[in-house]
Amino acid sequence: MATQHSRSAARFMMAPAVVLLLGWMLVPLLMTLYFSFKTYLPLRGGDLGWTGFDNYVRFVSSSAFWPSIQATLIIVGGALIITVGFGVLLGILLNQPMWGQGVVRILVIAPFFVMPTVSALVWKNMFMDPTNGLLAHLWRFFGADPVVWLSDASLFSIILIVSWQWLPFATLILLTAIQSLDGEQLEASEMDGAPVLKRFWYIVLPHLSRAITIVILIETIFLLSIFAEILVTTGGAFGTRTLTYLIFQRVLESQNVGLGSAGGVYAIILANIVAIFLMRIVGKNLDA
Repeated sequence: MATQHSRSAARFMMAPAVVLLLGWMLVPLLMTLYFSFKTYLPLRGGDLGWTGFDNYVRFVSSSAFWPSIQATLIIVGGALIITVGFGVLLGILLNQPMWGQGVVRILVIAPFFVMPTVSALVWKNMFMDPTNGLLAHLWRFFGADPVVWLSDASLFSIILIVSWQWLPFATLILLTAIQSLDGEQLEASEMDGAPVLKRFWYIVLPHLSRAITIVILIETIFLLSIFAEILVTTGGAFGTRTLTYLIFQRVLESQNVGLGSAGGVYAIILANIVAIFLMRIVGKNLDA
């Protein structure tokens, strides 16, 4: 049993790491708040003084603000639907006995370890290129005109790229949950003559509810800040400019640090709203 002295020693040893972690989180946040109330143009005069809430009003009243929110939510929602849906199917498939099962699982999980920029460039040049891409050759094989994916179906293309990156993560979590399912329940339902779809709907899916909730929570937190895939594919054009990319344009392309910082505060607010909403769902599922 830990004594008061041992607890104090543990707190003392943990204190440097806690201080560094708080500094790592709080310093950028405080600097963002500080610059959001100022007009700061690094290449056009520098610090031009305080502006109050003018940056916040300008950012939210911009014609690009609400479309960026819409694009962000569409990408997040589309990626979640694909990764959760196919993650369940792949988890069930990979749980079946097969030759080379370990190798297959490694190959399925491998895309998760590819850098977002690299995977986006692979999809852009090897698959979605309208001239030499694999999909273009496939379309011509069937006698159809190739699709210019990154302009004609830009949002769907981004969703496809992001889903390919996050599908292994969802598959891994859901496969683990499937492996923890009591096989006796499935055997009993099979002996009672329950069809496959009913066994999935009434036994497997309820068992996966907690894992699905965790996947949705973690993926949403990361997908709200999607940036690299858009930068190297569409450059924010064709309706793919998300809130994160809009902030990038305001800070680096327009060299308006104050306006971009105000956008960063809006991004933090949006992320917290989504996180609180999802945490309530997670809490209900975990308590069930």
